[in-house]
Amino acid sequence: MTRKDKVLIANGQGFWGDSILGPVRLIQEGPLDYLTLDYLAEVTMSIMQKLKGRDPSMGYATDFVQLLDRILPEAVEKGVKIVANAGGVNPMACKDAVLEVVRKHGLNVKVAVVEGDDILGHLDELMASGEAFKNMDTGEPLSKVRDGVTSANVYLGAFPIAEALDQGADIVITGRGTDPGLVLGPLIHEFGWTEKDLDQLAAGTVAGHILECGAQCTGGNYTDWQNIPKMAMIGYPIVEALADGTFTVTKHEGTGGRVTRDTVVHQLSYEMGDPANYITPDVVADFTSFEIEDEGNDRVRISGVKGTEATPTYKVSMSMRDGWKSVGSLTVSGPDALAKAKLAAEIVWQRLSYDGFDYAEDERLVEFVGANVCHEGIDIPNADQPTEVVLRLGVKGPDKAKVARFGSELVPLVTSGPPGITGFAGGRPKAAEIIGYWPALLTKDKVKTRVSVFSA
Repeated sequence: MTRKDKVLIANGQGFWGDSILGPVRLIQEGPLDYLTLDYLAEVTMSIMQKLKGRDPSMGYATDFVQLLDRILPEAVEKGVKIVANAGGVNPMACKDAVLEVVRKHGLNVKVAVVEGDDILGHLDELMASGEAFKNMDTGEPLSKVRDGVTSANVYLGAFPIAEALDQGADIVITGRGTDPGLVLGPLIHEFGWTEKDLDQLAAGTVAGHILECGAQCTGGNYTDWQNIPKMAMIGYPIVEALADGTFTVTKHEGTGGRVTRDTVVHQLSYEMGDPANYITPDVVADFTSFEIEDEGNDRVRISGVKGTEATPTYKVSMSMRDGWKSVGSLTVSGPDALAKAKLAAEIVWQRLSYDGFDYAEDERLVEFVGANVCHEGIDIPNADQPTEVVLRLGVKGPDKAKVARFGSELVPLVTSGPPGITGFAGGRPKAAEIIGYWPALLTKDKVKTRVSVFSA
């Protein structure tokens, strides 16, 4: 294949629920080679598993299908390929829905699916082979909670995405993979990088990390927010990548937001552990190794990224049933609002105790939103004398009935507590299942990836 000198990759979704206008505008506002869409987080996988349990045809990001219905004809006309982890826990069902959109618009589009990340059905077999799936935070073996596991997905790397593109895919749908891998995959495909090109793989990983949260690197969620122009029409980020691993972060001309050294560094530090050892399935990237040069005019150039050989394991993200919770809130207003809210909380606990329902301190949630709850311990003037606060109470525990009982004592405060209480129109809070998170490692050679390509 003919290699490009420069590849333009943009990311239009930072999470499931990000603005649909991000990718719509990226397609409309300027040139692109690839549009990536990052829908998945740890909690998202557990939500999708629940949806699939209720309906075998669900378990993927339905927003992706709706988006394609809106942008696909223009994307095809402009030659923009799309890579998304929208498959969630059911990538084949996502593919079926996408092919319906392709047929609806009468397009000649190939859709690829990357599988192999979902190991839920193989957990017992893998454990029998010696994989303990020890919790990376606590060191406990998975056997302690095995019966409660509801999803188990490996963070796959970027090479299966590149393989799908090598096979002619116009749209690539994956399940769980690394967020930077959505960007690195097209770069491997376009530039012919191999597993031995460690510095280039690390550079692609850094580029993917910068893009993965969408507008968070162009002025969104930025400390100096007052100086970010036209935030309503903030430009989503684009990387202009070269084969040697150097790249420039930018955005479409005329869009809102800013791309500066500071906005890029702001995102680079996001979700960062040891910056010298950013571990992915493809490479270990050194985030302390490279130069960041602000070229002005919303252009930031990055060069000199270094990488070392990948580890022999994949990270596995598992979710599990972890008890029940019930959370509700009321607004308390008027003079002495905080004192009244504190009294209301005590009333709830005392009434529940009277009826035989006691909750340990670590089973309770008590927050007074508006009274410095988000910055507790920091001196903020007059934070102890607000004229209104939101009383937020909750309980958790293994007993669903006990958790559910809590909800019946919150709303009665409106007429049997201190004055000034409102905000009860939502009714009693109900018991909801808690989904816990279990991070672990798995030997790579026990995972087999599959790439399949389909036409409408």
